[in-house]
Amino acid sequence: MRDPELLFAKHDLSEVLRQQERKALEAIESFDANRLLNTSVEDLVQYFVSEYQIEAVNILDQQISVDQAEAKIDVSRDQSRLIYDRSEPFYISGTRVTFFVPFEGDKNLIYCRASTFSYNPPRAFVSEKELQFVFDRLDHNAEGVKSAFDSELGNFKQHLEWANRDATQFNSQLPHKIRQKIEQRREKILGARGMVASLGFPLKQRKNAPTTYTAPVARKKIPSLPPATTTSFKPEPALDMAIYDQILGIMTNMVLVMERSPNAFRDMKEEDLRQHFLVQLNGQYEGQATGETFNYQGKTDILIRENGKNIFIAECKFWKGPKTLIDTIDQLLGYLSWRDTKTALLIFNRKKKFGEVVSAIPDIVKGHSNFKRELPRLTETSSRYVFHQNDDSNRELIITVMAFDIPGNE
Repeated sequence: MRDPELLFAKHDLSEVLRQQERKALEAIESFDANRLLNTSVEDLVQYFVSEYQIEAVNILDQQISVDQAEAKIDVSRDQSRLIYDRSEPFYISGTRVTFFVPFEGDKNLIYCRASTFSYNPPRAFVSEKELQFVFDRLDHNAEGVKSAFDSELGNFKQHLEWANRDATQFNSQLPHKIRQKIEQRREKILGARGMVASLGFPLKQRKNAPTTYTAPVARKKIPSLPPATTTSFKPEPALDMAIYDQILGIMTNMVLVMERSPNAFRDMKEEDLRQHFLVQLNGQYEGQATGETFNYQGKTDILIRENGKNIFIAECKFWKGPKTLIDTIDQLLGYLSWRDTKTALLIFNRKKKFGEVVSAIPDIVKGHSNFKRELPRLTETSSRYVFHQNDDSNRELIITVMAFDIPGNE
């Protein structure tokens, strides 16, 4: 019978991780340029992370099994026995006990020496998803076999903990390094073409605008290749994120005014409330050619248009249950056609317990078929999500959902 393998000693894990990072960055460097520009950065990050992260190994303790069989045991190397000729195998009948230990994860990790290690690494027979610890016994001491196995498994788990810790640290740093590399290459490609990623919409704040609505400080907050076209990339108009946050801040402060003067707004309908937002927003910002940057189209839209396309839309809706929220998101998605569009959905509550409404919103939003990911929450009652547009999963938009409890007779 062959000897068990020496584990956690074959490769230097730190060097393995360096090579893995290098492969990831080289893959980004060689990625098709137009596809890189036309694909969502976060989708690319997720793809490359999934491709190059190290999967930790997990022992499935509940599935460990044991088997025993008669065996001829070579005792020629047993110093406790008086064997005259030790140059040749000498066999005695005994018992072979084998413990089968299933695991999941990257098998290669158990051959790597972690940054923390000992000079007594474990040994075992290794198959694709299973370890085998074999004990040859000439006695029938079950407790002795169990104790020996527990000792060997404990040694293995200690070394595995060290290796998994290094792998976990590598995985936690990988998204940042990959995102940084993607952004650097995008900038390099765009620079060579004399382009920018988007054309900033020229929205400026009016001089001497009332300070009542001054906005708060802007908040900065199994792999498959994401589908994307390789056609030539074209920059598109986009609303600056800082301006977007300022707009939302103004709208939030307007609701605070409603809360402080409940009688003035108690009987207002959606369209009336929208007009109040338009007045305040146009009091703060001016467009290139007209005095009114913010306008509306349809029943409840608050929007900014550039070259005939919407780049900011806000919807005001009274809470009437999950279906209304989903329908409103569908309505927003139907309006949009450009990359990096910023949107807002203001939910006004007059009927239900406000806490129940706030708690229900995230699950409803994330259940929509166009939902991609959740961004860091803004406040206790305001959340932000990334969706993809109806005709292209790489054309993303931000939907900020803000819930407000306002006075009313309903």
